[in-house]
Amino acid sequence: MKARMTDLPYSLDSDGSARLAVRLTARAGRDRVAGLVDAGGGRFALSVKVAAPPVDGAANRALIAFLARKLDVPKSSIRLVSGETSRLKILRIVGAAEPALRTLI
Repeated sequence: MKARMTDLPYSLDSDGSARLAVRLTARAGRDRVAGLVDAGGGRFALSVKVAAPPVDGAANRALIAFLARKLDVPKSSIRLVSGETSRLKILRIVGAAEPALRTLI
């Protein structure tokens, strides 16, 4: 699916950081981006699948490590803002340029 500007799962903040909405699926066969999904309320989220189980924060750590590799930023620049125990998560990413974020879609 080709993303329209209104479908983007991220927003850019005035401080140069980005907020990324992710729908995480744990215990997948491998770590990968699976496209965009409807997050409700006219919003979209990036569907990400990780091999790690949803136990003791392992899936969240795997998500952060995966996104850090994909966006070429240190893991420390990605912080979970909300959704620690939920499938729908909001992440704050410092130092990721918009072109790099667009490659996720």
